[in-house]
Amino acid sequence: MTDTLPFPVYDADNHFYEPEDAILRHLPAKWRDQIQFVTVDGRKKLAIGGRISQYIPNPTFERVAAPGAHLDFYRARNREGRSLREIQGKAIAPPDEFRRGEKRLAVMDRHGVHAALFFPTLFSAIENRMAYDHGLLHDALHALNLWTSEEWGFARHGRMFGVPIISLADMDRALAELDWLLAQGARCVCIRPAPVPGYRGSRSMGLPEFDPFWARIAEARIFVAIHAADTNYDTLITMWTGGAEWLPFEPNPLVNCLRIIDRAIADTVAALICGGVFDRHPDVRIACIENGAAWVRPLIETLRYVHGQMPQAFGRDPVEAFHRHIFVAPFVEDDVGELARHMDISRILFGSDWPHPEGTAEPLDYVEELAGFDMAQKRQIMSSNLQGLLEGRRD
Repeated sequence: MTDTLPFPVYDADNHFYEPEDAILRHLPAKWRDQIQFVTVDGRKKLAIGGRISQYIPNPTFERVAAPGAHLDFYRARNREGRSLREIQGKAIAPPDEFRRGEKRLAVMDRHGVHAALFFPTLFSAIENRMAYDHGLLHDALHALNLWTSEEWGFARHGRMFGVPIISLADMDRALAELDWLLAQGARCVCIRPAPVPGYRGSRSMGLPEFDPFWARIAEARIFVAIHAADTNYDTLITMWTGGAEWLPFEPNPLVNCLRIIDRAIADTVAALICGGVFDRHPDVRIACIENGAAWVRPLIETLRYVHGQMPQAFGRDPVEAFHRHIFVAPFVEDDVGELARHMDISRILFGSDWPHPEGTAEPLDYVEELAGFDMAQKRQIMSSNLQGLLEGRRD
């Protein structure tokens, strides 16, 4: 299949499975009782602040589902009514190239992928569960970013772009972390699609108090990836189910209908636009990764409607701001042709989610989803759009 693509492929959504030392290697000793891997009934679990989390059922990733193993479920091709475990089949032991960067380049060559963003997996459980102590939160993220720098690099060979994670909970710490990351050569940073946690409640990252962060992003000509993670939106689930913790790998019909992933990313993008971030910082670019695309049309329609109600509250047309500043990587099960009817192809990114089970078995299997696009359009989606972001272009 790679022979059919006469351009270098840029994948906006690759992952690695962290070993235990991804956080523990550089975590200050004073926090060792706050982040622990403990054994429960013979299986290791992640305990944060003395509380065991089931959010990631196997946080050491000793066994994982094979790449693409869940795809039938996410494509709604489960007429037999199989459970997610039955669909995925036998779990595998992750090879070294799933864990550490030194062997991943050869895999990329084999897959026909020139460059990719590499996101950690365990980070999704950090911010929401550590917001009770901002010192712990920022130290844990810095420890993870240090490990990512050592094991994957932030721009290794100009092809492997490890993505560091930032929280805005403490702005002084966030700015210090951003400056350190820029000095290490990071080409993007990641925040989660959720309000910024605070000791007296959460708030929008679109507020002027966060302008120093956005100004530094714009000055450095890097972009911000907003990758799906654990958010406070699980409260919507517990409102309806009475459950203690949302378990994403134990789906049920009501939870899937609540569509909290769509809500979280749509609200986050709306907060940035309505908060005027792009008016005050016109060079900021946002890439929405592993949030799908089902939220795009409803949000655009909502922004258009609200603008019609109160145009005086906006610095400019919010729909125009969306189209200029927001990039979207659709899920493999999304209709990319439908997405292209609502946003320009220059803002659509290819993301395989490899080697996670929700994505494709091999990254370039995604080409099948672009059958309705000509080669120039495929080049934009699978190559030049992300390349431009990494190079700091502002077209």
